[in-house]
Formats: sequence, C-alpha cells, structure tokens
Amino acid sequence: MTVLVTGAGGFVGNNTVRRLVEMGKPVRALVRSESSAEKARMRLGELADQIEFVFGDVLEREDMKRVTEGASAIIHTVAIALEQGGNTYEDINYQGTIHVVDGAEANGVERFINISQNGARADHFSRFLRSKGRAQEYVASSRLQWTAIRPSAIFGPQDEFFNAFARLIRLTPVVFPLIDGGKAEFQPVSVYDVVEATVRCLDDESTIGQVYELGGPEVLTLGEIEQRVLDAMGVSRTMINAPAPLLRPAVFVMERTLPGTPVSTTLLDLLKEPNVVADNALVTKFGIEPRPFSGDNITYLKDATAGTAMRRFLTGKAVN
Repeated sequence: MTVLVTGAGGFVGNNTVRRLVEMGKPVRALVRSESSAEKARMRLGELADQIEFVFGDVLEREDMKRVTEGASAIIHTVAIALEQGGNTYEDINYQGTIHVVDGAEANGVERFINISQNGARADHFSRFLRSKGRAQEYVASSRLQWTAIRPSAIFGPQDEFFNAFARLIRLTPVVFPLIDGGKAEFQPVSVYDVVEATVRCLDDESTIGQVYELGGPEVLTLGEIEQRVLDAMGVSRTMINAPAPLLRPAVFVMERTLPGTPVSTTLLDLLKEPNVVADNALVTKFGIEPRPFSGDNITYLKDATAGTAMRRFLTGKAVN
C-alpha cells in the first residue's frame, strides 16, 4: 500500500510521513517545490532516504493526476490558515482539495483521509473555515472511501499557532497583550495524537465515511494558553487586556506588510467561536490518552528566539 501524503513538508504532513515510515508503509511525499523538499528532508532527517518524493502543485489539476497514479491511499494535509504570497483559502483549501480528489478518482485510488478542521462548515462566517467545510463536502460527495479528521488547535515543535505566541513574547520584554480578555476557548491537541489517529484510519474499515473531532484533555481559555506559553519559556510578562476591535487595525497592517504575519483579521474573528470538540474521538474511537498542553509536551516553546521571530515574520520562511 503506497500512501501519498500531500503537504509532506508541512507541520502535520511531515509528522504523518514520519509515522508511516515507522509503521513500514511505502510513502510518497508530495511537495510543491525544491525548497519544500529541502524543508521536508531537514525535518525528516535520515528517514528522508526511505521516502519517494514527488513534485506537484495542488492548484494544477494535471499535477494531481500524475502524482496520485499508483497510490492506494491518500492523506491530504495541504491547507493554509493564513493567506500569504497570493494564495487564498478558496484556491488552496477548496480548489486544491478538488484537484487531489479528482486525481485520486481518475487513478482508482480507494482510500482518502482528509485533514479538515474543527468547526469547518460550508456556511461558516469565516472564509477559512468555510473553505475547509466546502472542501470536506466535496470529499464526501466523491466515490472515495473517505474519512475526515477535524482537530482543534494542534500543538507541537513545528506548529505556527502556539509558536507565534512564543516568538511575540521574545519581542515584547515587558508587557504582552491578553487578546480580547483571553476569553476564547480552545482544546489544544498534540500533533502526535492527531497523526496516530489519522494513520490508524488507513486500515480500519469502520472509519470509512466517518468524521472524527479530535481535541486534547483540557479546554483552555486563550488567557490560560498564553500563561502556559510563558511558563514553558520560563519568563513573565505583565498581561494587558487588548480588545479585538482595538487590535484589528494593527493586525490589518501586519497582514499587508509582514510576509510571515503571525495573525490575520480572519483568525482574529475566529476568537468569537469556541474551538472545542463535543465528542473527542481520540478517546471514544481510538482509545488514545491525549497529551496535555503542559509540561514536557510544550518545552519546545522555549526554543523561540528574537532572531528566529524576526526572520519568520519578515520573510515568511519556516524556522524549524
């Protein structure tokens, strides 16, 4: 069974590739460019020699027909949470998924695991979650034997969401904003738990046609998350309430001036809606004890430096 992993250089993608190789699965890793391949090889280390790398762009229908040929299963991880470099949610998250699904169907691929997003639906007010919701609707309407994975905010050494706080903390030595009073709720889930649930679906026929919400063991407010990031880094800051409407103009400017902006107005709007799961399939379906967003699981946050923060924000390039 050759498993094609799209977005193999990304956060969820490269961790998925690593786990599949550990399981002894033949892996075909889809990357967009040579720079993406270099990033994937750097992240995978010596395991990279055991992987078949292929180049292709999810925006190109013919590319997806080519790279899906001969695959027996696909784990689709390509997505963007921030629109950068001319890439839009509609293009990458929605149309890109259509091209991968169509390529899979054209080549007789049977199994398809779609990494969606908690809260995604086709009529969501957020363009981000709307694009993910429409993508999943297209997957579900296909002839593929599909499974959808819908995680809450994913944490791990290469994450962008939680590392963004760590990087901003390095650049703000005295005070730090408590965004919108820190009231927004999340259920942080480890990338390792998300990947484990995902790969278990491949050979489990009972997961076909099912949607699984994944979360960690705790529901945390954004204020609690910010404090845990500070604790993991071994630093302290004076927390100052920063209402979302007051932050919006600054975030708007950051979106348009920083190639690697850590936040967008779209993501700011998402704070209105709790990012928590009603039925945590990690426990109820997969029997996995979720890792908490605390202790040794988040020591990676202290690796953030002012230098890597500036490089990430000013260039948009991955720094880990």
